[in-house]
Amino acid sequence: MFVRSHLLLAASAVAAATAFAPAPLLAQEAVKIGLILPMTGGQASTGKQIDNAVKLYMQQHGDTVAGKKIEIILKDDAALPDNTKRLTQELIVNDKVSIIAGFGITPAAFAAAPLATQAKVPEVVMAAGTSIITEKSPYIVRTSFTLGQSSTIIGDWAVKNGIKKVATLTSDYAPGNDALKFFKEHFIAGGGQIVEEVKVPLANPDFAPFLQRMKDAKPDAMFVFVPAGQGGNFMKQYAERGLDKAGIKVIGPGDVTDDDLLKDMGDAVLGTVTAHIYSAAHPSAVNKEFVAAYKKAYGQRPGFMAVGGYDGIHLIYEALKKTGGKTDGDALIAAMKGMAWESPRGPISIDPETRDIVQNVYIRKVEKVNGELYNVEFETFKAVKDPGKTK
Repeated sequence: MFVRSHLLLAASAVAAATAFAPAPLLAQEAVKIGLILPMTGGQASTGKQIDNAVKLYMQQHGDTVAGKKIEIILKDDAALPDNTKRLTQELIVNDKVSIIAGFGITPAAFAAAPLATQAKVPEVVMAAGTSIITEKSPYIVRTSFTLGQSSTIIGDWAVKNGIKKVATLTSDYAPGNDALKFFKEHFIAGGGQIVEEVKVPLANPDFAPFLQRMKDAKPDAMFVFVPAGQGGNFMKQYAERGLDKAGIKVIGPGDVTDDDLLKDMGDAVLGTVTAHIYSAAHPSAVNKEFVAAYKKAYGQRPGFMAVGGYDGIHLIYEALKKTGGKTDGDALIAAMKGMAWESPRGPISIDPETRDIVQNVYIRKVEKVNGELYNVEFETFKAVKDPGKTK
């Protein structure tokens, strides 16, 4: 009886110790990653591309890193920041995730930032593109892009290629404002003139009335930023309003001709020139393999959001290898800083000072390749940093 009571006491003590043990000790074999994406709503194509790319990477590279099993917990925030905040909190507190990732739009990345800081959990931004995002928390690292990277380059290109007068149409939220600001700075500095400036609502915009204002302004070209997923609707209304026949070409960052929707946009999009970080037609061997694998898995070509997700999970895997599987937030962020690799988009790295992505930006023109519409790259600007942080 005496021995049995001692055994029961010992068992109770072990149970109590286990109950109050820190989460990492209990889940030593698994590294949980909270993937917060818009899987429904107007930004759903972004969420689906990133989710697909993360799955593809894990199929190719396995689900174990440094002896730890990788577990993805996917949550749909429908691109609503209040949802993002609640889901981030649940993932950190209840699910004990070591990393949060995804973030389809800037307000979502902002909503998670203070929680990442408080919990010392790395936040890997795979989509959102406003310059200031990485300044919102020392635990944020970005594998997507910033609007400044491409908008400055298309601004410079436009003035050098005889485009004197431009009308602008941009979505009215932080990335649209960034795109407009950086484009205008460079275009006007080069001698260009803005003849009309229009901001359209982010949610379910009807472009038709705004496009009429563009047409009436008689510009040489129109600078357009709409988020990934809205380009198809924009191009349809652009053709319906006859802007292509009026000789008003579209220029801008590459979101408007995202590979995800480009093939269905029709011939009105031919000749559109954009500056961007990725095209499914990028001619590297790494990209050809990536596109073939993605098409085989999902029956469609990947867009730039897929590449942001693919590189984001690669960054997490490589950081875990560096830390030997340790999930301490500071150690993971230190491992991510300065990391460089060959992505399907070309060579990329994480700026050790800003934790933002450094990458090539390509000038591309929409052309037909084997009967399908593609963004064909014809000029490369190498190792572009975010201009919002280089002043």
